[in-house]
Amino acid sequence: MELPRSFGIVLHPTSFPGRWGIGSLGAEARGFLDWLTAAGGRWWQVLPLGPTGYGDSPYQSFSAFAGNPYLLDPEEFRARGWLPAGELPSFPEERVDFGRIYETRWPLLRRAYAGFLCHGSWGEKRDLGRFSRFEDDWLPDYALFMALKAQFRGAPWPSWPAELVQRAPRSLSAARRALAEDVGFHAWTQWRFHLAWDAVRAHARERGIGIIGDMPIFVSHDSADVWAHQGFYHLDHEGNPTVVAGVPPDYFSATGQRWGNPLYRWDVLAADGFRWWIARVRHALRTCDLVRIDHFRGFEAYWEIPATEPTAIHGRWVPAPGDALLAAIRASLGDVPIVAEDLGVITPAVEALRDRFGLPGMRVLQFAFQGGDDNPHLPHNYPEHGRVLAYTGTHDNDTARGWFRTAPAAERERARAYLAGNGIRLERDEDAPGALIRLALGSRAALALIPLQDVLGLDSSARMNRPGRPEGNWTWRYRSGALTQPAAQCLRTLATEAARVAPSGSVR
Repeated sequence: MELPRSFGIVLHPTSFPGRWGIGSLGAEARGFLDWLTAAGGRWWQVLPLGPTGYGDSPYQSFSAFAGNPYLLDPEEFRARGWLPAGELPSFPEERVDFGRIYETRWPLLRRAYAGFLCHGSWGEKRDLGRFSRFEDDWLPDYALFMALKAQFRGAPWPSWPAELVQRAPRSLSAARRALAEDVGFHAWTQWRFHLAWDAVRAHARERGIGIIGDMPIFVSHDSADVWAHQGFYHLDHEGNPTVVAGVPPDYFSATGQRWGNPLYRWDVLAADGFRWWIARVRHALRTCDLVRIDHFRGFEAYWEIPATEPTAIHGRWVPAPGDALLAAIRASLGDVPIVAEDLGVITPAVEALRDRFGLPGMRVLQFAFQGGDDNPHLPHNYPEHGRVLAYTGTHDNDTARGWFRTAPAAERERARAYLAGNGIRLERDEDAPGALIRLALGSRAALALIPLQDVLGLDSSARMNRPGRPEGNWTWRYRSGALTQPAAQCLRTLATEAARVAPSGSVR
């Protein structure tokens, strides 16, 4: 896959500003895309867009196919007459208070649904029916799953009555009848989400901007996917995982990361021709132009942790059928535009798998100054063909400013020396974002990706995620007015000097 020399911004929609406590797919999204156009960018990278549960992580979603209803714009419902104008709840400006969002957003969405049932047009209700029929491979299970979770006060599905855990057909049919209103509500939220996302994506394409999506390799245990396809996972007779996913001790954690996701029974998926995975990738390609697969190395081998272990230390590497899976995806969908997140413990076998399918990988400048001149994250070690995406940092890193402030002295000195050799000065903490941005843009990587926090020069208080910390992540938002024209012009000037300004025309 060939990528044009260009750059983009990493920003999750929840980080948009606005009056409703969390970013939405409305005017704020369009305003960001207009600003990115002025800055000369061609790409917008998001985190996974699915509905989140406990911990609020977009990497632990209730569905691999559904969208997050929190991102729906209440102003649109008011404009349609589905919500009356009323007093706005009080929300913090610079943080998402997910607890308060949970308490207020679901009742608001249910009022909007009631307004739709009363005032929605015949054509709109017909379109909802068409959407439900088109998405019948995942939507019925998701809508029923969410309705049942509400009935059982959010309890994880293995604690439901045994006949529902085991998906006895008569019990499922009875639940669909008893919970028909709730099932309809959750189907409606997905219809509205996909319409809203399609509108945002159209706005991006009109400006020549492509969207880089994010697909976690594993799915959440408490999800419609695992509940509906229990045979695809290593579960006991009660539906609980016997082994779970994670990574061994690494840069982020001395005890590794125990993610807790159930692991796939790859033999069962292979016997089915990997149909579920193919459907998942096909669905992702309806929402983005590039698909970043998080933890790509798990396609070659994955870290298997016994479910009884409290940390990730006592795990083992288990081979995975990455060649067969990627070949099946390619045979069904063609040359899929996949980006391999190849960070962490990467072996020659992982690199060979990535390269056999011509997939671009990732480089992160915050990792570049650990060790010697052979560090693969140093720009002079990027492949000659440039088939990599260079980041100043990712959602798991500190901001560039925070990183430089807390980096060991030796790492800071290596960074200063390397940047000076590239004509870039880095003396103070506040210089770090601009220095790494210049280095990323000037590298031979096909794409340079910059978290918006680094464009704005923010410190560690704007960090999106701290791996291994179960709470307090994913909450950062930028303030209204932060995306100024001078900031766009400055970024455009740097991108122009690095030959990365977006060409005219739509993304193909």
